[in-house]
Amino acid sequence: MALIQPFKAVHPTADKVSLVTSRSYDDYGAAELAAYLEFNPFSFLHILNPAYVNQQKIGFDKRFKAVAHKYADFKKDAILVQEEKPVLYLYQIESKNHKFIGILAGTSITDYQQNTIKKHEDTLQYRVDLFKDYLHQTGFNTEPVLMTYNENPVLSQWIFNKSQERPLLDFSTTNKEKHTLWKISDDTEIQWLQEQFKNIGDLYIADGHHRSASAELLYEQDKNSGNENLNYFMSYLIADSNIKIYEYNRLIRDLNGYSKDDFIKKLADNFVIKSKKQELWKPRNKFEFGMYLDGAFYSLKLKEENFIFDDALSGLDAQILYKTVLQPILGIEDLRTDDRIEYVPGTKSITTIKEKVDSDEFEVGFMLFPINIKEIKDLADANLIMPPKSTFIEPKFRSGLVIYEI
Repeated sequence: MALIQPFKAVHPTADKVSLVTSRSYDDYGAAELAAYLEFNPFSFLHILNPAYVNQQKIGFDKRFKAVAHKYADFKKDAILVQEEKPVLYLYQIESKNHKFIGILAGTSITDYQQNTIKKHEDTLQYRVDLFKDYLHQTGFNTEPVLMTYNENPVLSQWIFNKSQERPLLDFSTTNKEKHTLWKISDDTEIQWLQEQFKNIGDLYIADGHHRSASAELLYEQDKNSGNENLNYFMSYLIADSNIKIYEYNRLIRDLNGYSKDDFIKKLADNFVIKSKKQELWKPRNKFEFGMYLDGAFYSLKLKEENFIFDDALSGLDAQILYKTVLQPILGIEDLRTDDRIEYVPGTKSITTIKEKVDSDEFEVGFMLFPINIKEIKDLADANLIMPPKSTFIEPKFRSGLVIYEI
């Protein structure tokens, strides 16, 4: 039984929303970031990067305080406005190939702690601590945690009907996405939605494990402050059939001392190997892997008869690659910290892997078949943790569109 909560959200005014919102700060290269900061005074990037004007490098504590001050300036100048009462939102993101639609709401720290909100990824403590400090110093969050729920026909029909109404905000972006936001302020509608999610049951984190862990840590730190907003964190709730899951492919810098021929012989212990020569080949099924080595593509089909998969983790393709190739042959123990491995999301063309190997920056690349939502939920239900960089999940959100104040 999951609890969702309306909140007094902050958002840009309708006339400036397309100018204010931005992609994630980390998505921008240096030149593109500088251009937005130089020529768009309304960009939320000015809040995220408040030291730009003075071109100064400052510590985290000073930077977070500067973020808070710049955020206050945007509110003072009425670039950002706050709802008069707690609300929910229906939010749709439409690109050329996909349409995502879900509900923005506060989700419960208690549900997170009691595993009604389920996790499948491990977190790095330093990142959790750092974002907790960011939340504490700035007093707001604009990055919702992406959560999925079991498809509900009644709720799906309500979402469709609501999406036919006039939106609060409706705009397009330079990367050719259309964003639409509907406000849900009627108390009867809010109560009905809360009942629907109580009946749906568990929620599953798809993306945002560090953000949710940071919100919990901040709650534990300040829970006696009387601040009710600490009891919740902002989430985007979307039916499990509506998310898009891509793989994360692997690039390895060397063959750990093996020659090409010896490396392929070692692989043959657990895989049926076929040369695809210059065909840009990607796996089409589970237990298939693609490989690019020395100017040629290969298909690697797992010899399933060699294995017993006794839980959801052991049968995961990313875990299989780690246990059969990356760890025992290539000597990569820690997938998070070993600088011999890098990751390429499946949203990138396979030619990206080819080019990086051909440039001699890497020796070999591996392509995986995308994980499906059932595998993620099976892992979460069993309290298992998947290997890092196993999924790249969409949708991704605009910073500065909806803000949760703490």
